Amino acid sequence: MTSTVSARRTVLVVAHTLVYAQRVRQAVGLVESDPRVHVTYAVAPHPFGRGVRRWLKEDQGVDVIAWEEARQSPFDLALLAGSRGMHELKAPVLRMQHGGGNIKALRPSAGSTANEIEAPSTLTRRYLTHDGQLVPSILALAHRDDLELLARSCPEALDVARVVGDPAYDRVRAALPHRERYRTALGLRSWERLLLVSSTWGGASSFGWCHTLLPKLHRELPAHTRIVLLLHPNIHAAYGGPRKLRRWLGDALGERVALAPPETAWEGLLVAADWVIGDHGSVTSYAALTRRPVLLGRFTGGGVVTGSTAATLRRAAPALSEARPLTEQLGHARDAYDADAHLRVARQLTSEPGRFHTLMRGVIYERLGLDEPPFATAMFPAPAPAPLATWAGSGRAASVRGARGGRDTLPTGRLSSGTAR
Repeated sequence: MTSTVSARRTVLVVAHTLVYAQRVRQAVGLVESDPRVHVTYAVAPHPFGRGVRRWLKEDQGVDVIAWEEARQSPFDLALLAGSRGMHELKAPVLRMQHGGGNIKALRPSAGSTANEIEAPSTLTRRYLTHDGQLVPSILALAHRDDLELLARSCPEALDVARVVGDPAYDRVRAALPHRERYRTALGLRSWERLLLVSSTWGGASSFGWCHTLLPKLHRELPAHTRIVLLLHPNIHAAYGGPRKLRRWLGDALGERVALAPPETAWEGLLVAADWVIGDHGSVTSYAALTRRPVLLGRFTGGGVVTGSTAATLRRAAPALSEARPLTEQLGHARDAYDADAHLRVARQLTSEPGRFHTLMRGVIYERLGLDEPPFATAMFPAPAPAPLATWAGSGRAASVRGARGGRDTLPTGRLSSGTAR
């Protein structure tokens, strides 16, 4: 039986990790409904790739081909948010950024130049070239200022760079008018408050402080304050998934801390929150869009690019103190909130607010050599999260004990602080 519609172009979507997969899905969704374009998915090998294939197949309902097949087959375009294996593909590569704010600096190594060490890692030759040759045919950037960074760290990539905006920024902004919808979806009552504790991955993240911070939240915050722990999906992947994390965290989660599933659309949580305790991760920078108080729970400053959104936020948001009462600190963060300072952080995330779907679609269709469909695109808000009560590990179920009846010790040191490619 022959198909009634003949695809004229083929696109390969390469997913390395859950974060990369979620980011690149926001781009391929701009062409996936076009019958002229056939989209194929593959999962590239990656240390933090646990759960990606399952998420694509079960949650997103797409078929996934083997990486070896993806490497050997020609495509008209390949979309990636990571660098591993992109030089092996038989397709022009469109390389996206996978996080916001160009935060993490390149770890020094043999051959690294001073300009590279001071630049965001994903804009350096180590991530954009192979054997001295530039790999991406298109490098999608969020901000015009990224071009200046690129000129210093990998000037040969300037000719392929395109400023298209930031999909996560646009999703957060689109979600802001629907704050009550997200709170209702989570099951929050009108008198309840939500504290979001966010951690990126790596040795300098807030994750290593959870066994100290979470019990303090239990002891000091009033009963009407609900707490959500949002861990970077790389942490879930590195430590075996949510169930094992709950065992390690044990009583630190207790009865009031809900551990967000790694596939959760974090934008809705961010918009629903009344406060955010974060670190140098991208989620904390995106919190600057919500006009809600942010406290920095752990921020060593090491490995953070000077002038990045995280560095700017560090000057704007108060640091959490272990010595002072939490209720006092949350109140101070609310009363001393500097809207202008947080606006400066938000402006660093993208120079094209609200335009990612339009600009990226134009870039993709131009590369494919196809006319764009005769209808406008739209950026939709993030999907509403499931109720907190349905999350595995929320409430009393969060306190999971080890075989000996005690709390397993919190793992430390297993997550490298370097940037995953």
